[in-house]
Amino acid sequence: MLVVKWLLIALVVAIALVAILAARKPDTFRVVRTQQINAPAEAIFPYISDFKRWSAWSPFETIDPNMKREYGGASQGVGAVYGWNGSGKAGEGTMEITEAHAPQRLAIALRFVRPFPGENVAEFSLVPKDGGTAVSWSMHGPNPWIARVMQVFCNMDALIGRDFEAGLTKLKAAAEGR
Repeated sequence: MLVVKWLLIALVVAIALVAILAARKPDTFRVVRTQQINAPAEAIFPYISDFKRWSAWSPFETIDPNMKREYGGASQGVGAVYGWNGSGKAGEGTMEITEAHAPQRLAIALRFVRPFPGENVAEFSLVPKDGGTAVSWSMHGPNPWIARVMQVFCNMDALIGRDFEAGLTKLKAAAEGR
């Protein structure tokens, strides 16, 4: 009986510790990665402003080979909509381009249905630099309680950032014609 009592006390302390650590996490998040691409912004922008061209570079397009995709609204730029529905990590959600200032900036309203519901903003900025273009891909939004608890155990910036880095590397290859 004494062992059970100590195990329960240890469990309560562990839960309290996780709750305290999660409470100290910020209530918003932002992830940003940048890649230098040896191409003008005008050659890169079409890859991000047309969801049908994301298959050439987006790391999320290969998560589920059976993922169902739907395109709606404008063919590209403001009003273009992309929906997906897949299994596992792919989940389900929609993206809608809300701002497109060719060839410098693009903003997307990102809505996740599953595996976790959420609404975030993804942004791309393209800045001329060193004879090419510095392309930044960012995502920001609210950091709900469950996400803060998960961040006690894993670094979300590193997880999402790794996908952004892979996507920007593939975007670089596509825009540079490799």
